[in-house]
Amino acid sequence: MVRIDFKGIAKVKAKGRTYYYAWRGGPRLHGELGSPEFIASYNEAVEQRRTPDKNRFRFIVTDYKASREYKKLAESTRGQWGKWLDRIADYFGELRIAQFDRPEKIRPFIRRWRNQWADTPRTADYALQVLSRVIAHAVELGKVAGNPCEGIKHLYNNDRSEIIWTDTDIAHIKKTCSAEIANAVDLAGHTGLRLSDLLRLSWSHVGDNAIVLTTGKSRHRREAIIPLYGALRDVIARIPKRATTILTSSRRRPWTADGFGSSFNKAKIDAKLSERDLHFNDLRGTAATKFYIADLSIRQIAEILAWEEESVEKIIRRYVRRDAAIKAMIRKLEAKE
Repeated sequence: MVRIDFKGIAKVKAKGRTYYYAWRGGPRLHGELGSPEFIASYNEAVEQRRTPDKNRFRFIVTDYKASREYKKLAESTRGQWGKWLDRIADYFGELRIAQFDRPEKIRPFIRRWRNQWADTPRTADYALQVLSRVIAHAVELGKVAGNPCEGIKHLYNNDRSEIIWTDTDIAHIKKTCSAEIANAVDLAGHTGLRLSDLLRLSWSHVGDNAIVLTTGKSRHRREAIIPLYGALRDVIARIPKRATTILTSSRRRPWTADGFGSSFNKAKIDAKLSERDLHFNDLRGTAATKFYIADLSIRQIAEILAWEEESVEKIIRRYVRRDAAIKAMIRKLEAKE
């Protein structure tokens, strides 16, 4: 019998209830504190920690927590994910890993777990995101062949088809933000690149006539080719060269995704834009609007944004404001007349 050190037990309060875990990040304990059921669940947790069953899903969760990839996450992210990993281990832990190799059987089980938070769709989708990453770790370990979370539709549906940053919005945030954030906003609004690609965009990607780089979204199978038109040249010319990447933080170092996200959110708060439904990637819409109004062809816009030509119309519907599209069509019709 293992003697319990109550000081080592993690105590968590949520929604008016108190939960106990064998240790910080460990499995949840059952029963009243100090009861025989509680002690038995603690002893079982300790035993499993000593000799984990590598055929159970709890092993995957534990192994992911110990992985280098998880430890590389920002502390704030680990703080959030740690809670969800505990919930995942508590719900799925005793299932055999082999069960996750049968998508048609496990997906209803996953949906039932996710749907506990159906009244808050963003939370439900966040839960699914963490679970999907854990299963992806199982795929990397060779424990399962595929990820059954793929193909499960998200509950939160946010149509951002007409949301872009206007010139007024951009001028407003640039009044109070740092020069580093302003550079990122300008570069995004003139290139249409996603944030992840902007943060790794280096000076070597800038040629004589265009910026050319492979996109992370396509797993580097496609190239974005952005012509160096006058306004974009001006943006690049006023960004100081501090590192191999074009965008840097105030410490003159390449941005990390978490570091940029925190600084950009602060800039929105300082500019009193935090209540506006504007995301950084909505600046892609600003760039798409510029390209569309400039009468670029379907093929040209596809090359710039690194999309299939047949998908460009969807891009226009998603990123280009309706009034801008109508004005562009009027101008084209009048030119033909």
